[in-house]
Amino acid sequence: MSDNCASHLNVLPRHVAIIMDGNGRWASRHGRARHSGHRAGVRSARAIVEASAKAGVEVLTLFAFSSENWHRPADEVNSLMRLFIEVLQREVEALDENDIELRFVGDRAQLPTILRRRMADAEARTAGNTRMKLVLAIGYGGRWDMLQAVQRIATKVRDGELDAGAIDQKLLDRHTSMAGLPDVDLLVRTGGEYRISNFLLWDLAYAEIFFTETLWPDFDSAELDAALDFFGQRLRRFGRTSDQLEVAAD
Repeated sequence: MSDNCASHLNVLPRHVAIIMDGNGRWASRHGRARHSGHRAGVRSARAIVEASAKAGVEVLTLFAFSSENWHRPADEVNSLMRLFIEVLQREVEALDENDIELRFVGDRAQLPTILRRRMADAEARTAGNTRMKLVLAIGYGGRWDMLQAVQRIATKVRDGELDAGAIDQKLLDRHTSMAGLPDVDLLVRTGGEYRISNFLLWDLAYAEIFFTETLWPDFDSAELDAALDFFGQRLRRFGRTSDQLEVAAD
């Protein structure tokens, strides 16, 4: 590889997204109830938020609860909702003190009222923090996100606020849940599964994908470093050839 091509390597992803998979299997392997796996997963999330901010990542998005997770047993769903409420009560102050902005994406309609209120309070408290943006996807699905974006645009066209001919990719992007954030550069999935599970379908268009067998509660800063190193070795062409990248680097 030429020096020009090499100059594109060893860069840090601006936006890292993680599908935190394996809490239940971790609990089973340790002879514990599933809720203990989710609690162990919270500890990993805290460590990875700290490590990502320290590394200089601009945006970290964590897939905490998908739109499909509503189909899980009611006891597990209720336990997760209580855990989300507890975590927000405990962690928001530390996030604010560390200059981390917290943002939520997903359909909040089915969430408990107290959770929705604490989410809004957390967003208001941390708004304007600049060290890193932490995005938690709760009740989120990629197809839902694209559908709600199209519906919002269609409403504006119907009401005469927007001409249909003005619809382009940039306009659609501005109506998604992730509006204003850079596209995902690196997607990490733990737990040994090899799919994206309806996560950030619009935003993953050119993401590098790092799969690991490690279950989420065991994913630590060393595992994150491995994912960042993987990204740093990728040559991101975005549809162009290596020769074109060399010319652009000159």
